[in-house]
Amino acid sequence: MRRPLVGALTTTTLLLAGATMAGAGTAAAVSPDGGAASASATASAAVSATTAAAGANADASAKGGHKAVDFAGTVALSNCSGSLIRLPSSSDNDPGLVMTNGHCLETGMPGPGVVVTDKPSTRTFSLLDSSANKVATLRATKISYATMTDTDVTLYELNTTYAQIKQRYGINALGLSADHPVSGTPIKVVSGFWKRIYSCNVDGFVYRLRESDWTWKDSLRYTPSCNTIGGTSGSPVIDANTGKVVAINNTGNESGERCTMNNPCEVDENGQVTVRKGINYAQETYGIAKCIKVGNKVDLSLPGCALPKP
Repeated sequence: MRRPLVGALTTTTLLLAGATMAGAGTAAAVSPDGGAASASATASAAVSATTAAAGANADASAKGGHKAVDFAGTVALSNCSGSLIRLPSSSDNDPGLVMTNGHCLETGMPGPGVVVTDKPSTRTFSLLDSSANKVATLRATKISYATMTDTDVTLYELNTTYAQIKQRYGINALGLSADHPVSGTPIKVVSGFWKRIYSCNVDGFVYRLRESDWTWKDSLRYTPSCNTIGGTSGSPVIDANTGKVVAINNTGNESGERCTMNNPCEVDENGQVTVRKGINYAQETYGIAKCIKVGNKVDLSLPGCALPKP
């Protein structure tokens, strides 16, 4: 896992590198991947990649291909990426929810087995439009849910509703799919922090993904072209065909080590370990829909809810 980045673009050291704790290969939170490149060089590459992605999306849309994916509805945190999400059961007047990684939590990474619920928070998020321009600052009222056990997710409840956000800023939330993603599906990893879009496909699924003391279940593996960097942690993984969020970017194996920090390993049902250097991963999000009740409230007692409980 790449830990959330500390500081802004001047920070060149990746704390736990976004792909693992903040999401580069684990998208690390706010700094360049592994400090291998300067912040300015990384930012420049991000701009170039974003421009190319936008052009590719426009071409695909013009040709009647995959649904275009842009930055509208994504957010930038102080150390990670994230998104304004809407569940199938959400209504216009519900308070909005922002989703990012559990390891991006402002109070620090939750230890194995730790689950945080209903904790007050005033964290702010920069809401982006389709061209990655900041259009608003959103503010949380609480951490609705956060954990790094079985998955790697934090859900923040906002002090504004979906209807208010739409009326004031013209931005719709990203829809969260309630269906398990499918291998081979074209996907986009959209980083609000770096304002960069990565394009690849779902390569497959991992029975258990282990990194240091943490273990995640049924993780999504990218094909190599989603070479996410530090600061992309928490980025929504969007099905390019439907525009729905199917996972959340969280880690990647940086140096080929086995099951260590920033070097997750795959473990199959028989306990066999596989290491894939340079490959990045995400945590599926379809199960979250089964844990949200009326009013966008997290209820871990709902039938079918499999999120870890405190």
